[in-house]
Amino acid sequence: MTAKTVRRNHNRSALLEKIMRFAPAAAALSLLFAVSASMSAAGERADDPRASELVAEGRQLLNGGDTQGAVDAFEAALAVDPGMTTVFLDLAEAARADGLQGKAIRYYREARARDPNNYAAISGEGEALVEKGAMTAAREALSELEERCGETCVETQQLAAAIAARPAVMTAEMTPADSGVTQN
Repeated sequence: MTAKTVRRNHNRSALLEKIMRFAPAAAALSLLFAVSASMSAAGERADDPRASELVAEGRQLLNGGDTQGAVDAFEAALAVDPGMTTVFLDLAEAARADGLQGKAIRYYREARARDPNNYAAISGEGEALVEKGAMTAAREALSELEERCGETCVETQQLAAAIAARPAVMTAEMTPADSGVTQN
């Protein structure tokens, strides 16, 4: 081997050593940048225009009293854009209009699972709980709203008004026990 070949091999091994030393760090940094970019892009995602049209149609149908037509439109909007969280609020309103508070609560909880700071979902769930008669759970939702949003928040005031408007439940009167059988 000549000195030139030895030098070339030494340079090549030094280059490979540098690549192996810095490759994991470069890969980790590129992964970090890719994840950060995808997360920031996910937060700024716009709703699909077709889904928005279906939601608008569903709201018109719901305002017109056609709850089943509204539900169909909302479900179609979810099929077009599954990431559209606001549709769950509309589905919950349609369920409440049909008197299906349990189903509405499930929709509100799905909206909250997707966006834990969705005050409209917390308030709507609380109102559905009031309609169902679960006043303790409704008051818990109200206290959660007061903590997160404050007492002057619109959603907090709506839920507080719904709780206040609920008539108090009367307890049964106690009747005196019979002293015994008087006739047979």
